[in-house]
Amino acid sequence: MSKYHYGVFVGRFQPLHTGHEAVIRAALNEVDTLIVLIGSSGQARTPRNPFTCTEREEMFAKVFKHELTTGRLILKPVSDHPYSDAAWCAEVQRAVNETVLAHYNKGGIVLHGLQDIRIALAGYGKDRTSYYLKLFPEWGNVQLASQYGTFSSTDVRRQLFQRIPVVSRSVLSDGVAEWLEGFVMTETFRALLEEAEYLEAYPRQWGRGPFVTVDAVVIQSGNILLVERGQAPGKGLLALPGGFLDPSESIKDAAIRELKEETAISDHKGEIPPAMLASFIDGTKTRVFDHPDRSLRGRIVTHAFLFRLPERRELFSVSGGDDARSANWHRLGDLEPEQFFEDHWSIIQLMADL
Repeated sequence: MSKYHYGVFVGRFQPLHTGHEAVIRAALNEVDTLIVLIGSSGQARTPRNPFTCTEREEMFAKVFKHELTTGRLILKPVSDHPYSDAAWCAEVQRAVNETVLAHYNKGGIVLHGLQDIRIALAGYGKDRTSYYLKLFPEWGNVQLASQYGTFSSTDVRRQLFQRIPVVSRSVLSDGVAEWLEGFVMTETFRALLEEAEYLEAYPRQWGRGPFVTVDAVVIQSGNILLVERGQAPGKGLLALPGGFLDPSESIKDAAIRELKEETAISDHKGEIPPAMLASFIDGTKTRVFDHPDRSLRGRIVTHAFLFRLPERRELFSVSGGDDARSANWHRLGDLEPEQFFEDHWSIIQLMADL
């Protein structure tokens, strides 16, 4: 019997490569059951996160079919929470607890708590796992000897996103390589490649920043005002009205200007003037969002403003303008994370207290 009943291994697997496989097989030798948490789930596709959680599960099935069938390997999605370690920890803890309880109950054993279940986080001491360990002191630690190979998923994606894609079978299992060879022939890949090319050219034209932007979180009667992006990056995704700061304006004025330009927000008297829009800002909620990886365009720091509009049965009228394809009200309860550009869903969650 292993020292630990369950191991926990966290990764994005974009895509799954032989380095991941080596880690997983080594961890399986140390624990009875390994729970693999597939990170960055529920996000819109980007060149950095090109594969959905379901697609990554398909890759796992190509390599670990036996382990998945027998229950020695269990896959579970977890979302990103770039501005809250506490929220991410809570989601990981819930995912592991629910998985363990369901696993035992499936075997006919009713388990009401995890007091006697030995759980360990699996990984390398010199990677981000050492950071994760500080967040889960209640779990043990399965340290693996050394990293397998000198490559990463970033290297695999760099070869993949070219006009003549390279699927390197030297670092991919045959099943995963075949899956990727099919993927690069799809319209989904074509759209991702175009975005990757745009993002590669972006710093040459505009620099890498840091840049200052603004975003408007506009709430009215349980609805939020969103725009659909009309061009790359994130063409077709939902986003908050916003944009770059002009050199001659304040940050608050920039947020109001962008809101007007992208949505033409109006009441029964016509477009709402800047002074009235300013009166709707909840000053206690203004916040900076500056995660280093929040944008693939470069280092972009945004200032978000919460606009609380008066509650009414008839919402203010809006229409898309500037670089927005459209502007519309959306019920907060109908939104899904994978609909959103960059970190805008995380911003909404924090600003609107979802």
